[in-house]
This record gives sequence, C-alpha cells and structure tokens, in this order.
Amino acid sequence: MAECAGDGAPKRVFVVPEKLIKSPADMELWTMSECYYDLLGFISSMSVALQGTRNTQKMSIPPVVEKLIKVLDRLEQLAIETPPVDQPARFGNVAFKSWYQKMQSESMQLVSDALPDHLKDAAKELCVYFVDCFGNSTRIDYGTGHELAFIMFLMCLFKIGAVERNDEVVIGLKLFQKYIILARKLQVTYRMEPAGSHGVWSLDDFQFVPFIWGSAQLAVNSPIEPAQFVEEKWIEKYKMDLMFVGCIDYIQQVKTGHFAEHSNQLWSISAVPQWSKICTGLIKMYQKEVLSKFPVIQHVYFGSILTLKTVKPGTMLPSPRLGMIPRQAPSAPAVPAPPKFSGGEGM
Repeated sequence: MAECAGDGAPKRVFVVPEKLIKSPADMELWTMSECYYDLLGFISSMSVALQGTRNTQKMSIPPVVEKLIKVLDRLEQLAIETPPVDQPARFGNVAFKSWYQKMQSESMQLVSDALPDHLKDAAKELCVYFVDCFGNSTRIDYGTGHELAFIMFLMCLFKIGAVERNDEVVIGLKLFQKYIILARKLQVTYRMEPAGSHGVWSLDDFQFVPFIWGSAQLAVNSPIEPAQFVEEKWIEKYKMDLMFVGCIDYIQQVKTGHFAEHSNQLWSISAVPQWSKICTGLIKMYQKEVLSKFPVIQHVYFGSILTLKTVKPGTMLPSPRLGMIPRQAPSAPAVPAPPKFSGGEGM
C-alpha cells in the first residue's frame, strides 16, 4: 500500500527485495515478467545512448552519480586497507571475506548518503542489489549474476527518479566503467574464481555487459573494424577510450597464450563485419546464456521496484536500433524510456 506524504500525495513504500525464482519451473515467470522486459529495455536503451561515445570524453556529472563514484572509491580504499593474506591455496584469497564484511557494513549508509533526501527510504531496497554485485564471500567467486545485480542497481536508480534518461551516457561511461574497474581489481587482488563452471559461458571469465555496451559505442564512428580489436597497436591506442577494447586489454593482461585459444568466442566475434551486428548478437547471446540460466536467475532479487508482475499480453521484447545516433528529441524513440512509478501506484 502507498502511504500519504505530508503534502497529501501518496508516498512510495520501499521493501527489502527477496529471491523468488525457487526452481527451474519458475523461469517462465521470470521471462514473462516486467523486470525481464525492463532489463532488456534498459540494456537496449543504454546501447543506443552510448553509440559514438568515448570513455574519456568530458561531461557534466550529476550529484547522485558523483556521490556513487565516490562510494566506489571508498570500496577501493577498503581493498587497499585489506591486502591479500599468505595462504596455501592459489585462488580465493580469504582476505576477500574481510573486505566483503567491511563493504557490507558500510553500504547502507553509503547508498543512503548518495540518494537525494526524498529518496533515502529507497536505500534499503537498492542496497540489496549493491551488496550483491561484488561477488560471493563464501565461494570467493564473481560472475555474470553479480554483474547483473549492478545492472539492476542502475535500473533502480532510473526507475525511482534518482537519475534521468539524459544521464544514460554518464551512467555508462563513468559509473558503470568505475564499477567494472573496481570489480577487476577485486578479481585480481583476491584471486577470485569465475562463478559457474564456464565463467561467463566462454565469452569472458567474469563480465558480459561491457562487451554489449562496448560494441554499441563502436556502432557509430568507430575508429577500428571488428577484425582489428585483437591487434596490439589498437589495444594500446584505444584501451582507455573504448569499453570493448578495455575488456580485451584486461583479458590480455590476465591470460597467456594465443587469443584464439583462451578466448575463442571473442576471437570468432572479430569475424563479424559490423559492430552493430556484434552488439545485437551479444544481446541475444546474453538472453540465452545468462538470463535464461536458472543457476544465475535463482539469485536475482525482486521487490517493489523490480517485480515479477507479468507483462501485458502482446508486449514486444525491446531491442536496440543501432548504426545511427538518434536526434536529441526524436518523435519516436528507438527504445522506450524505463517506466517510472506513478505517484498513486500501490505495492
């Protein structure tokens, strides 16, 4: 139920999200849910917005985003203060458990402080996604499910109105990129294992979405062809500017041997002639190899913001139209804006 605010307008009641996909039989609930459709809409909308952008381009950063970047800075500082310990096991340094406990104990206050005053009640709901996005403290592993938790955290920011649709580019280039860099530092510092038997289903050991949004960046005005992203000179030149190339650079740092052997799926992508086709193909692959996997989705949280409510019959799954940059005020947006709550809507 919605409560009344002081001015008589209904006030949104936020909740602590729960895991609701309990068995493989529940997966149909997920694939027909508003959350699933909103997730694909968000990934598509961000893909369209990021076309032709560069990680290093200058832009104004909204206060909420600036504060959340500082939150990630704080968590990086905690990692510096919590160095790996000497242990017999090569992987899964137990110091990660200490870092995780510190992160968990500070997160509610950090997230609350980053939100505007009228949205601070949402911290208890957003914090569950935020805490879940850095890995598992028992197994000391990290995978696409943890990355998905951060994507859902970003979705929540949009859906509650903490950020606006015209903040998509800064969210992708600054906040999401900052998260990916922190996730990599945690993976390397604590020698985290890839979650699941195939990591990210053979695309990369840990991440997936940076490849989607990174290929979208290159769908317009790309300085390199797909066949060139494995060449050392282009990696060195564009690793700071381009999300996709930054991913390739990281793989080259942490893996040895020929690229075609340790990253065969990515190697095969280099044969696709257009970046726009790579992006849409990766979204389909993400649906199939991540979003359709019960071992991943059983850990997804649902609350008042991201729900399992079934979409209306006949609703089309969103997909991006890439290869051209939309005008500032298009008459028909390629991807609908993420839905927000109306003031009088109940739980």
